Amino acid sequence: MLTYFNEGGVLFMGMLSIVFLLVFIMSIKNALVIFSKEGDKEKISSQISSIKSLGLFALVLGFLGQFLGLFQAFSIIAEVGSISPAILANGLKVSSITSIYGMIIFLVAYLLWLGLNAMLKKK
Repeated sequence: MLTYFNEGGVLFMGMLSIVFLLVFIMSIKNALVIFSKEGDKEKISSQISSIKSLGLFALVLGFLGQFLGLFQAFSIIAEVGSISPAILANGLKVSSITSIYGMIIFLVAYLLWLGLNAMLKKK
């Protein structure tokens, strides 16, 4: 896992990990509020929707990391000229790491949002 973190680029993978941590913190905080049956439903609903927004932000950030990686790789290819298909395939694989991580964060955030939203409606 740490290998993918380093290959994907510490900057974007670090930012995505911070967003992932925020999603979990906000989910736990809101779940505790829902279980305690305190607080206004509208306020809690607004806070829960920010979990989904953070997941979407992670998705976009992951794609931004991939596109910047591809841009950098294509710039180097343009300077060098001819490269082997294996090197190109490895570059595409490495540039996809941030997108995959962003998609995973989005899916987790969306599932947490669905679960918290369902619990809030039962409240």
